[in-house]
Amino acid sequence: MKTEDIALLKRKVAERLDLSCPIADEQLQAVIEQVVFENTAGFGLTANELYQCVMRLFHSFRGLDVLQPLVDDPTITEIMVNGHQELFIERAGRVIRVEDTFESKERLEDIIQSIVAKVNRTVNESSPIVDARLPDGSRVNVVLPPIALKGPTMTIRKFPENPLTIQDLVSIGALSREAATLLQIFVKSKYNIFIGGGTGSGKTTFLNALSQWIPSDERIITIEDSAELQIRTVPNLVSLETRNANTEGKGEISIRDLIRTSLRMRPNRVIVGEVRGAECLEMLQAMNTGHDGSLSTGHANSSKDMLSRLETMVLSAAPLPLTVIRQQISSAIDILIHLSRIRDSTRKVTEISEVVGVNNGEIELNPLFTFVEHGEEQDGKVKGELIYTGNPLNHTLKLQMAGSSLPDWMMERSA
Repeated sequence: MKTEDIALLKRKVAERLDLSCPIADEQLQAVIEQVVFENTAGFGLTANELYQCVMRLFHSFRGLDVLQPLVDDPTITEIMVNGHQELFIERAGRVIRVEDTFESKERLEDIIQSIVAKVNRTVNESSPIVDARLPDGSRVNVVLPPIALKGPTMTIRKFPENPLTIQDLVSIGALSREAATLLQIFVKSKYNIFIGGGTGSGKTTFLNALSQWIPSDERIITIEDSAELQIRTVPNLVSLETRNANTEGKGEISIRDLIRTSLRMRPNRVIVGEVRGAECLEMLQAMNTGHDGSLSTGHANSSKDMLSRLETMVLSAAPLPLTVIRQQISSAIDILIHLSRIRDSTRKVTEISEVVGVNNGEIELNPLFTFVEHGEEQDGKVKGELIYTGNPLNHTLKLQMAGSSLPDWMMERSA
C-alpha cells in the first residue's frame, strides 16, 4: 500500500481510540484489524499483505513506525534514513533501497525524539547532532536540519542479539584458528590491545569477542560515547557513558572525564569503546599506570596509520614532543590488530602486530600475522588466509608473569 493510504488508515484508527485512557496492545491491534478489513476491500490484498498493513499501523502507534520491521529483521545490519522519503538498508554487505517511507517529515522527527529521549539525550536545531542507542543496543546517529539538507537523517548500526564469539569469527573466515589461539593467550596474559579499522569493519564486534576471554574474577570498567559493548562473561562490570551538554552548554561529561574517574574505581582493566580525540592521552596513561589488559578501538586504514592517528590525537590533548608521545604509545600498547572490510564486503582481520618499541625515533612494529590473498572465486568472493609471519614475539614478560606460554607451533616456526 502507498504511504498516503497508510496515513489515511492511521487517521481512521486514531478516530476510534479513546485517548483519555490507556489501551492494551491487544485492544489496539483489534481496532486496527477492524479498520483495515473495513477499508481495504477494494485493494485486492492477499492475507500476507493485510497482515503487513496491520503491523505497519500497529508499529506506527507503538513502535518505530516503518523502521520497526527493519530493526526486528536479524539479517539487516544497517538502516540509513536520508530524510522521510529515503530509506536504505544493508543486508549481507549490500545496500538496498526500501520502498516504504515515513508519512511526513514531522513523523520522522517524532520517532527521532522518542529514541533520543529514552537515553536522556537532546537533539534540536541548536544542537542538531546526537548519538543514542535503541533498547536492544543498536547504535543510533542523528543529524537534523539545517545541518542535514535533505531533512532529518538517522543511521542505525545494528548488533546481533547474541554477540559473535571468536569461534564464530573463525568459522566464517574472519580470523584463523592459530591467530585466535594467540589472541586468547594475549588477553588472558593482560597484553594491552588496540583494534584499528575503517568504518563498518567490525571493530566493536571484535572487541566484544575478545572480551569473552577476560577472566570472570576481574573488575572491568567500560567507557563509551553511546553504550554498545555486550560483555556478558564478567560479573564485576561497570559501564559508563558520556553525557552531552544541556541547552545552557553545561553538564557535559566527556570520555576524558570518564577515563580519569574510572582510575579511582579500582578497575583491573579499562575498555574504551573508541578513541577519536584528546581522550587518547588519558587512555594511554591508564594503560601505562598498572591497568594491564586494557582494550580500545580507533579508525585507521592500517596498523601504521593507526599509530600516526594516535600521535595526532595525543597532540590534540597536549603539545608534547613527538618523541615523548611515541614513547608513551609504544610502552602503553602491546598488540595492534587491524580489521578491513574487503571488496567482497566481508570483514576480516588483516594484520596482527606487536609494538616493539621506539627505534631511530619511529615506533617499530613486529608483524605476527598478515592476510594474504589467493585470488577470487567465480562469485567474486575473495580467497585468502591470515598467515603467521614466522616472527618471534619480542616481549614475553607478561606471558611469564601470567604463567602462560606461547603455542608450540609458534615456538617451532619462529625458532
